[in-house]
Amino acid sequence: MSHLVMRLYVAGDGPNSVAARNNLQRLLAQYDSSTHTLEIVDCMQEPLRALHEGVLVTPTLVRLEPEPTQTIIGSLSDTERVLGALGLPALATSVGGVR
Repeated sequence: MSHLVMRLYVAGDGPNSVAARNNLQRLLAQYDSSTHTLEIVDCMQEPLRALHEGVLVTPTLVRLEPEPTQTIIGSLSDTERVLGALGLPALATSVGGVR
């Protein structure tokens, strides 16, 4: 598996942003941290960056590498959908939704 590079766009501590951050961190905790890089961009603090990068809705997760890029919008609670978009193998401990 190649190194995974992701960017999560959130809007401060809004409920959906907190849920997305927690769901993604819980999911990624199952994998070796050397296999992925996650950058979190707070659109409340960097609104022009988000706009420049085409992010109009939060939370938004973008898989930057490996290409092609993939975008997921929402709280990231659908584990299978998130794993599929990120190209990560499902692990035995990731059965069911991330809550």
